[in-house]
Parts: sequence; C-alpha cells; structure tokens
Amino acid sequence: MILPAPPSPVLLLDLVAEHAALQPALNAAMQEVLDSAAFIQGPAVGQFAAELGEYLGGAHVVPCANGTDALTLALMSLELPAGAEVIVPAFTYVATLEAAALLGLRPVLVDVLPDTFNIDPAAVEAALTPRTGAVVAVHLFGQCADLETLGAISARHGVALIEDNAQALGATFQLKNGETAEAGTVGAVGTTSFFPSKNLGCLGDGGALLTCDPARAALLRQLANHGQSQKYHHQRIGLNSRLDTLQAALLRVKLRQLPANTAARQAVAARYDAALAGVAGIAIPARDSRSTHVFHQYTIQVRDAGRRDELQHYLKRCGVPTMIYYPLPVHAQPAYAYLGYQAGQFPVAEHLCGAVLSLPIHPLLTVEQQEYVIGRVGAFFGN
Repeated sequence: MILPAPPSPVLLLDLVAEHAALQPALNAAMQEVLDSAAFIQGPAVGQFAAELGEYLGGAHVVPCANGTDALTLALMSLELPAGAEVIVPAFTYVATLEAAALLGLRPVLVDVLPDTFNIDPAAVEAALTPRTGAVVAVHLFGQCADLETLGAISARHGVALIEDNAQALGATFQLKNGETAEAGTVGAVGTTSFFPSKNLGCLGDGGALLTCDPARAALLRQLANHGQSQKYHHQRIGLNSRLDTLQAALLRVKLRQLPANTAARQAVAARYDAALAGVAGIAIPARDSRSTHVFHQYTIQVRDAGRRDELQHYLKRCGVPTMIYYPLPVHAQPAYAYLGYQAGQFPVAEHLCGAVLSLPIHPLLTVEQQEYVIGRVGAFFGN
C-alpha cells in the first residue's frame, strides 16, 4: 500500500527554523559574551534571572546547570533527614524520583488523574505519613497540577510543596481567592529546565529554581554555589551548579519570544482539538479550567491501548513523527525496584504508559502540515 507523503517535512520540534528567525539577535548575544570573556557568572546570568522573575510576576529566580540539579537543590533546601519520604507521581520522567533518591530520601509513588495526567491530590493525602517531608507536583505536558488542593494538603500536614515546572513555564493557575498564580511560584520551591526542547530552551543545558521567598532564594543560591555566599567560606555542603553566561545570554533573547511562541502552540492545540474531538479512537487532552496550558506536548490517548503502537508505526510510515512520554512507568524501572512496588499498584499511570501518544507541536507548525497530521490520524481510525 502506497501511503501519502506530507506536503513538507513534519517535525516534532523545529529548532532550526525557530533559531533562524532569531539568528541576528542570537549572534549578537554570543558575540557580546565572547568579547567580554566572562563565561561564568557574567552579567547576562543575573540579567536573565531578573527578566525571568519579572515574567513570572516578581518571583526570585536562581539559575542552575539543569533541571535535575534544580530538583536536587530544591530538596536540599528543605534539609530533610535521611530516609524522609518524598511523594511523587507514578507517571513522570525519572528525574523526579532521581533527585530524591540521590539525596538518600525515599520516593513514594502515587497515581495520577486519568484526564489531566497530573498527580492525584486524593492519592497524595492517602500516602502521607509522619515521615513525609515533601510533595512534588509535576505540571505535566504544560498544564498545572491542582495547586489549590495540593497547597492546602501541604499546609495542613506541614510538608513542603515542590513544583516540577520543567514543562509548564508560563502557565498560570486561578486560585479560589481570585488571584492568578504563575506555575512554579505557589509551592516552597519551583524548578524548571532549559533543555533545548523545552518551550524556553537554551542551546545546551540549563535550569532554574523559582520561589517567592527571598530567604529561600538566598539559601538556594548558596547551595548551588558550593554552599558558599562568600568565596572560600562554605556554610553548607552544596553543588557546583551554574547556568553559564553564554546560555543565559541566549535565553534572554528567547525569553522575549516566549509569549508569542506560547500563543502559537495554543493555536496549534486548538486546531487539533477542533479536528480530533470527533475521532472515536482517541481522546484529546483534557483541560483543567483553572489552569492555562502552554502545550509542551500535545498528547492524545488511544482508547484501545493495544492499537497505540500500531498508530505510531502507521504515522511514521506516513512521515509523521510522534513520541511516547512515557513508555514505562517509573515503578517498573529496574533502578527503582528497591522501592518494592508491584505491577497493578498504579493502574492509571500504567494504562497511560500504554495509551498516550504525543503529536507534533511547535510554534512554526504550519496549518497545511497540521492538516496532514490530522488527516493521517483520522484515516487510521476510518474517519
């Protein structure tokens, strides 16, 4: 069977084209850093932190080397005792557990909601024990977890709420008091990643911590800098975790484009919603009405999970790339077998690992390319 070809190459993410549009500004930023030779802790690092903080409504931003370091530093700032429990979702990237495990803390998994894919607050409350030190809410695929309920649970039980905001930078959440909160700024600490594929990505590795508490921001800066506030005077055991000046300079350029890129992603998602809502074989991403969605990924569920891989292979033959985030639940990863979880303990997460499929979405995806993707998905299901 001869399958149709796309009108032009369809990419999951087109960084080449995104950067081409910004090339003069990126080149100028790189040249400025080269001319200054201030490659570590140059002025662009502080400038970027201030600009991102302003974008996030006045939050303190502490740049660091990557998103996993950000999670590690966030947990370090809580000064939890060895063996303390950290509640994390069972449907997430492994770094969420990894940071806790590396610090001698114990990840405690809970299931997620079947519609938004985010951590289930009821499951969080059921998993709390006297040993619980923190809850990590992952804002998966670009939409906030239930910050209202999770914040209330954390406050009621005296445990810290950490927001893993690597996929939802720029999303907002509407609180009952009428305030609009920026993702990553509600809990004790928020974390984010500037990995190149993120909505705000650098041209290498990078990350940051977010907080509205100036004292915690000072502690995080110290922890990220070998535990020192004054050179050669180390108050704490820390990390060497820095965002280098070149990446900060490039991120300053890309931050200015982030609102427009977010709007473009949302427009792509809206077109997918309108076209795919009637395809009987899939479920389009659900929305929490209290949260905006910045669509780091546009992730459908295949209703007959047994056909998910078949759909992915069909789309690949048609020239449509897709990704599965995530094909194996974290409790099934060999590295975390020591936690003692068994198959069937987290049925929603396990189902999602077999049913989800992320379609191409990026700011420069054309209507023509998207219509081709939509047509191929529909054709597979006989629409």
